[in-house]
Amino acid sequence: MVQADVAQARASLLEAQAVAAEAAANAERARSLQTTGALSQQQIQQFTTAAQTAQARVESARALLQTQELRLRHTQVRAPDSGIISARTATVGAVLGTGTELFRMVRKGRLEWRAEVTSTELARIQPGAKTRITAASGAMAEGTVRMVAPTVDPQTRNALVYVDLPPKTDFRAGMFARGEFALGSSDALTVPQEALVVRDGFTYVFVVGPQQRVQQRKVQTGRRIADRVEILSGLEADTSVAVRGAGFLNDGDLVRVAAPPATTSSLGNFKENLPLALASQALVAII
Repeated sequence: MVQADVAQARASLLEAQAVAAEAAANAERARSLQTTGALSQQQIQQFTTAAQTAQARVESARALLQTQELRLRHTQVRAPDSGIISARTATVGAVLGTGTELFRMVRKGRLEWRAEVTSTELARIQPGAKTRITAASGAMAEGTVRMVAPTVDPQTRNALVYVDLPPKTDFRAGMFARGEFALGSSDALTVPQEALVVRDGFTYVFVVGPQQRVQQRKVQTGRRIADRVEILSGLEADTSVAVRGAGFLNDGDLVRVAAPPATTSSLGNFKENLPLALASQALVAII
């Protein structure tokens, strides 16, 4: 229907241009006879007015054609870039409002991971940081932080971090994944996670003394990686601590060491990763 209106408007413009050309020629001939007296001044003015009127009709027809062409362009949906359509919500005959989503497109095959990070950790993540991402299927990939969201959700106190994924991976749009951000290296004093006991809101370890009696000692924990937990205060390096069954011990209990006791470990070049303990986030196609 719109295409027919465009064709009709184009034909009307051509007709108006032909009429205007003839009127302009008649007006020019009338002006050339002005000095001969063959035509009165009134007749010459009539030819001139007819030419001006015809030209005005040309402009009106041209404006109508532009309007119809604009309507035709509004019926066409053009993608901003090349890619693959992954979803379609548009239906034939639907009346759409401004901002209505019609299609989803995987732009040039690019995927990004949108991770929720707590506001306390947000300042430590910078664009360009490397990220290790693992999907529920077991697929893994190395990504790069593209952007950190400028705002924090006022309810969850979390913010989004946008991570670009490399092309040709086993990830697909809509998959859920978890990841870790590599934040650098530092020295750290660590103990096995099972050596920690939480009581009354505080964290303790049981230090094995020379008489095989344990002493409960309150510690402050920090970062975690794999099964090791960083100790910020309350414990010295190379201290023997109880590991298995630590949750059943009390201060002063006599123990029998069945295996060499675990010790705190002072690890140089502790690679610090920020694990996302929040709900897994979906991979999103860049559209």
